[in-house]
Amino acid sequence: MVRARGVRWIAVVVAFGLIAGCGGGKGKGAAEGDGGGETAAPSVDEIQRGGSLTYAVEAETGDGWCLQEAQLAISGILVARAIYDTLTVPNSEGEFVPYLAKDVQPNDDYTQWTITVRDDVTFHDGTPLTAEVVKNNLDAYRGADGDHARSPLLFLFVLDNIESVEVSGESDVVVTTKVPWVAFPAFLYSSGRLGITGQAQLDDTESCNTNLVGTGPFMLASPDDWIEGREFKATKNPEYWQNAPDGQPYPYLDELIFEPIVDSEQRVNALQADDVQMGHFSAADDILSVRDLTDSGDLASYESNTNAEVGFLQLNDSRPPFDDVRIRRAIALAIDPADYAETINKGVLPSANGPFAPGSPAYLEDTGYPTEGDPAEAEALIADYVAEVGEIRPIVLMNTPDTLSQEQSVYLQQTLEAVGLPIELETVQQDALIDRSISGEYDMQAFRNYPGGDPDELYVWFKSLSPVNFSRIDDPEIDRLLDEGRSETDPAVRDQIYQDINRRFGEQVWDVWFDFTNWTIGAQPGVHGYTPETFPPLPDDGGSFDEGITVGHPLHGLWVEQ
Repeated sequence: MVRARGVRWIAVVVAFGLIAGCGGGKGKGAAEGDGGGETAAPSVDEIQRGGSLTYAVEAETGDGWCLQEAQLAISGILVARAIYDTLTVPNSEGEFVPYLAKDVQPNDDYTQWTITVRDDVTFHDGTPLTAEVVKNNLDAYRGADGDHARSPLLFLFVLDNIESVEVSGESDVVVTTKVPWVAFPAFLYSSGRLGITGQAQLDDTESCNTNLVGTGPFMLASPDDWIEGREFKATKNPEYWQNAPDGQPYPYLDELIFEPIVDSEQRVNALQADDVQMGHFSAADDILSVRDLTDSGDLASYESNTNAEVGFLQLNDSRPPFDDVRIRRAIALAIDPADYAETINKGVLPSANGPFAPGSPAYLEDTGYPTEGDPAEAEALIADYVAEVGEIRPIVLMNTPDTLSQEQSVYLQQTLEAVGLPIELETVQQDALIDRSISGEYDMQAFRNYPGGDPDELYVWFKSLSPVNFSRIDDPEIDRLLDEGRSETDPAVRDQIYQDINRRFGEQVWDVWFDFTNWTIGAQPGVHGYTPETFPPLPDDGGSFDEGITVGHPLHGLWVEQ
């Protein structure tokens, strides 16, 4: 296996994991480790096959899993990972290595990439993975697939740099780009969003969102196995292409059920009661509760801030008053980071100062963003704006309905009204909030986004006129730096470019930063296989799979004590 040249990056955040707002029974006690999870892979003799496991996630994916058109937030990505595989994946060394692809290689100037497809993989319907199907998938993701054209939203812009996709020989797909694209292998993963679907699903114009055909370790045996808002029942793929150490194909489980539980406190309660056997959490109160239950031996857990997203107040910078930097800076100064960290995040999550988390080559300890609250200065900036422009209309703050998000909304309303900004609250479901982000019909939103491994993966989120530039940032300097960073092959120069973008965000306060997110998996003690030490190894000596758990984690190594 040859890794793509020049695409080694320090793992930080995995792109496009956007979201809004902030089986087995009880068995052995939790082991020591990061958050009390398992510390070492069990022997082959210890692992038990079979059984069912219910995994609680934070939201439903109402639009389904027609991946090219889907709007997958983190819960949707986690479900998709059960059904679909991606061409590349990140390993613990910060490299994007081949997965469904056997190899991914650039030409000398990074304007052409050759993807070699594995020849021993079949889809759930028994059809083979071929170069032609991979080409058709890439064309569908970029909205160039002819008679059965999908209508992609996000990927139409994410993959806009692709000029053409062609099949070469029996197993190669050649992708030609408009400008040199150094980080292209990262986009073949895209947080697990760019799953490869079977030709039958690509051709299905009627039920693509429920007729799921992937190569993943689990299958949706019938569309009836997804009951929206209640459960998504995935059954074992007996012909999965990766073998476990016992010589049989993964996965170990016979059945994996995903249950959306929007209210995070209810999710913790369901886990504690063993109504579900696993849960995915990011809110500070939930993390503290899971820690306590782990310490008492009632649960096991694993925490990670690897590849942290950023929690922030997303401003619609195209609308008054946010089109004026004085108001944006006033909001940042009104919210004291230390008080927010203690009141809302209970001291669990570190404060953020920009869109790039620690560990990213773009991260800076000082971006120029306000790191201390200054209500008096905030009031002065608002008064200066009012004297010049006029009174500020009521500003609508949008958030999701769970308890912790509503507490966050009230805190922000009180804080901003104290410096003279009139705030009204609006509550919407997560998928509706994302729809409003896309349409631009909002003032302010509590949001979580920007998990990008290579900083180039954030290109479409910040680029002027991009429909997924939800903040409507229009900054020629950021545009220039984004274009330079995409094609720069010198790692040191690339780092400097993205650090300059970080400084520009600090100077212009395009959004108001809250925290870098910590994610936690809570599980019944009889559940295993959800920590980096127990993940299945990557194929072809690709290393170990550790991207954190921000956008989920591998599912084929999960097993339960019977």
